[in-house]
Amino acid sequence: MNWVLVVAGAAVGAPLRYLTDRAVQSRHDTLFPWGTFLVNVAASLILGLVTGAALAGAASPHVQLLLGTGLCGALSTYSTFSYETLRLAEQGAARYALANVAASLAVGLGAAWAGAAAARALWG
Repeated sequence: MNWVLVVAGAAVGAPLRYLTDRAVQSRHDTLFPWGTFLVNVAASLILGLVTGAALAGAASPHVQLLLGTGLCGALSTYSTFSYETLRLAEQGAARYALANVAASLAVGLGAAWAGAAAARALWG
């Protein structure tokens, strides 16, 4: 049963990642990968919220599998982040590459922290 929850969450997360990335990138005329950045930060926020809710006893292991593992696992994308960062560096856009790494790390961690803090405020 657990794998069905992961698959169901991933079935929503993967298309959501693709559609969000395309929608965001179509609105920005820049080398910076805003679409990937946005989905990774959103997934970090959701995962922080789900984890915080689970720690507070407000979310079951099934919710963690569905939303945390399935949805967030498919919504976020480390491989695309890595590829896009490498591509920026190879194209001579080292500042964009470094900004992508630094901002993704800082904002992603901040989003996870904010999600966990929101969960503590709601259920803690």
